[in-house]
Amino acid sequence: MDIDMRLPRLTTRQAVILLIAISLLTHFAWFGTPPSAVFDEVHFGKFLSAYFTGDYYFDIHPPLGKLVFAGWGRLWGFEPGFSFANIGDAYPDRLYLALRFLPTLAGSLLPLVIFGLALQLGMRRTPALAAGILVALDNALIVQSRFILLDSFLLLFGFGALWAYLRWRGGGTTWLLPAAGILGALAASIKWTGLTFLALIVILELIHLWKDRNGTAFRRLHVVFASFVVIPILVYALPFALHFALLPDSGPGDAFMTRGFQATLEGNANADDPALERPGFIGKFIELNVEMYRSNARLTATHPYSSPWYTWPVMARPIYYWAGPNMERIYLLGNPAVWWASTFALIAALGTVFACGIRRMDPVLRLLLAGWGLNLLPFVGIGRVMFLYHYFIALIFAILLLAALADRLPRPRRPLAALMVISLVVFVFFAPLTYGLPLSGSQYNARAWFSSWK
Repeated sequence: MDIDMRLPRLTTRQAVILLIAISLLTHFAWFGTPPSAVFDEVHFGKFLSAYFTGDYYFDIHPPLGKLVFAGWGRLWGFEPGFSFANIGDAYPDRLYLALRFLPTLAGSLLPLVIFGLALQLGMRRTPALAAGILVALDNALIVQSRFILLDSFLLLFGFGALWAYLRWRGGGTTWLLPAAGILGALAASIKWTGLTFLALIVILELIHLWKDRNGTAFRRLHVVFASFVVIPILVYALPFALHFALLPDSGPGDAFMTRGFQATLEGNANADDPALERPGFIGKFIELNVEMYRSNARLTATHPYSSPWYTWPVMARPIYYWAGPNMERIYLLGNPAVWWASTFALIAALGTVFACGIRRMDPVLRLLLAGWGLNLLPFVGIGRVMFLYHYFIALIFAILLLAALADRLPRPRRPLAALMVISLVVFVFFAPLTYGLPLSGSQYNARAWFSSWK
């Protein structure tokens, strides 16, 4: 019997509705499970609580993500009190649901942004929709978005910035250019890895300026400079001003700062020392960013679930996030069909580079390969402890590359439909480890395909 393994033809509106439905379902299924602290919620919970107590804290990431949680929490009546001391500690009330809602919503919107970005790259509707669905069916991206963590904001802002820029480049309205700068700066204000989106956009724009150097391109140079230099600096700096204003008191983060900085904090032992020079906002801003960089570089301690960068494309080492009392487990484990298919696409694209050279390569494939490399290769020289989630940005570029390669097939609907079905089946199979559902020992072992996955 011949089964027609092809995706149905959908209008753009139908594709958007389908993608939203799938993404909301995969992200909000069993929402709130478990009702206890998971993985780095123990850190970010402490940080957002500090904005309510005023006690100065230190983190290796910029403050925007924690400020978003704190502002959202204030709207819902959040009050400090829960210690966020240990993974697995039960939450005392249901306010944790409000805090988890925002990153889960951001994760739900990301596949829609990827769909729009794929269309903007010139892909046909079916490959673009496939890219969005693959993102919506990736177990690791879903896990990272369901808790009080930062990465779903980073991904949404960063890929939103790239979409806005390409939309402007394709003839969109002028406001899209500063919008791209704002979104890129927001991504960098969540984690410094978000700077790669601004870097990619700036590289693309410099190439266009150089190609049109004898034309009219340089007439917009001031707009480009404002959008990708001035505005991002302001957007990045503003959360620090709010950060300092909300943390006026001495706290656990004092030890990371100089005595002069500590003297600006009420209750600190250095606050009454008249000989100390107290920095203003710019001085505190520079000092904190320098210390964030130094502390990132000092993260050399080992972790049982860390992994080197060269293992990420094959997902060699997932991360154990949480264990429940009834054999429940949550792992940051991606959908193998999505990860390995995208890695195969990367190998094919790199083969094209070696065969015909980067200059003769299709420009869309070249852009996506550059985005992947820009988000993976910097980790080669980093000595700090690293984890699988550091590959997320590169992973999505790899998924887009897979869709772009499929778009170049004369009839992509059949192979893409097969990939969607396989990805859905694999997603469901690993769903218990995504949502923290009970598994017997034998059921768990059936999902631990490799010893490094335990």
